[in-house]
Amino acid sequence: MNILIFTWKDLGIPDVCDALEKLGCTYRCVSNEYLRERVSPEFDKLFEEIYDEGYYDGVFTFNFSPVLSNNCNKRNVPYIAFVYDSPLVQLYSVSVINPCNHIFLFDKIQYQEFAQAQIPTVRYAPLAVGTERIAKRLGNLDEREENGKTVRENYTCEVSFLGSMYNGKSDFFSRLKNLPPYAEGYLNAAMAAQKQVPGQWFIEELLTPDIINAMQNSLAPARLLPNPDGVETVSWLFANIFLARRIAAAERKELLGAVSEHFETWLYTPSPTPELPRVRNRGPVDYYQYMPFVFACSRINLNITLRSIQSAIPLRAMDILGAGGFLLSNYQAEFYDLFVPGEDMEIFYSQEELLRKCEYYLKHDALRRQIAANGYGKVKEKHTFEVRLREIFSVVFG
Repeated sequence: MNILIFTWKDLGIPDVCDALEKLGCTYRCVSNEYLRERVSPEFDKLFEEIYDEGYYDGVFTFNFSPVLSNNCNKRNVPYIAFVYDSPLVQLYSVSVINPCNHIFLFDKIQYQEFAQAQIPTVRYAPLAVGTERIAKRLGNLDEREENGKTVRENYTCEVSFLGSMYNGKSDFFSRLKNLPPYAEGYLNAAMAAQKQVPGQWFIEELLTPDIINAMQNSLAPARLLPNPDGVETVSWLFANIFLARRIAAAERKELLGAVSEHFETWLYTPSPTPELPRVRNRGPVDYYQYMPFVFACSRINLNITLRSIQSAIPLRAMDILGAGGFLLSNYQAEFYDLFVPGEDMEIFYSQEELLRKCEYYLKHDALRRQIAANGYGKVKEKHTFEVRLREIFSVVFG
């Protein structure tokens, strides 16, 4: 098969290309910023020029592109969208129902919502890992040197977390200026309640019309509006973009602060975190070059999931396992579908349990290493890009 890949700053494209080669496929990869537009004459022209140059059995992207879907639909060519982001507003474009689409969601609860709406173009597929790429990058960590130390010495710590703290520009909730006291109190109470319930995302249901109106007024003169070609609601946008990030920011701050009171804790994030004085903020790291070092060398890798990911295993967690790292994650239902907690990775349900398991596994090194090895073995067997693309192609092409 010959596959046309479109991308714009997506993670994992090299892994997809490697997997296609292993599957005996040819491909062409095109990077273009207009891929993220919902309507783009520039992209339409580019697609026409590229598609007329040769025959393609299908088109592939990470996430979902309405402008690409519409172009594939005109040409009656299968469009495969492998989604790894949440929230992804583009999924609520009316172009989702184009019959050319084969959209694979990594969150089972979100997939079930589309299935219940009888949208046949959406299916479920867990995320995948480029284990061979990661293994090549890791090499011998005890011999390779950086800044006068081995790689292992530079990246070994007791507990680490890699991810956004959703502060600064990524804190959309801070854009709500001069909220009325009753609305601010209501939202704070709703977010506090949501934090106490793992595995269920209900905060959108709590956004009453008067609360939404107060939030809209606080954005004035701007307003939060659905896209012209979208069916997303204002309550969905506020819940999944504004409130989910604020909840994640609070959870990550509280949990990392608590862990750092007892254990050496390193954080890899782009923004300063003066509110976490005991946490060593090492700044951001490159996904391909240095992230594998973090996951392989940290004795415990934390995963604290953004709440808009309702049941799925996020990319961070899969990459930790794919690097042979020990994963300690908040509860996500799909861990129980794909792995065995306590054998392949570990789960915590509360701050107290998080601290207790950090202490336990730091004291039981052999068990921690065995669990990490089990998780890596399962990912390498069942969740590589070669495995996942083979599964996806069997659905799309029969």
